[in-house]
Amino acid sequence: MADKDELGRRGEQVAADHLRGLGWRIIERNWRCRHGEIDIVALDGTELVVVEVKTRRSIAFGDPLEGVTDAKLTRLCVLAGAWRRAHPQVRVRGTRVDLIGVLAPSRAAPRIDHLRSAA
Repeated sequence: MADKDELGRRGEQVAADHLRGLGWRIIERNWRCRHGEIDIVALDGTELVVVEVKTRRSIAFGDPLEGVTDAKLTRLCVLAGAWRRAHPQVRVRGTRVDLIGVLAPSRAAPRIDHLRSAA
């Protein structure tokens, strides 16, 4: 389990670095409430973006983004609303949910697949 946790942390760091490279501002990571957890909360200009990160070492069990179900997308929308209610001081024009799949083989550079406006 520790290896899987480390892989997840590595993928989230790769995703956060990718978003910063796009000029986004990371507001929070691993925010939790009773409804679940948001991996990354970021600002893309004036838009709040809730980002789900899925990381795998290979595609032997499918692409990382295939691990995001419709139920998970619905939960991310609920979480986005909960985050906004918990942070009324953060003024944004809109909110969206993005997905980032990270393919992180042991001996190669990670590959990033960023799906904007997934929900």
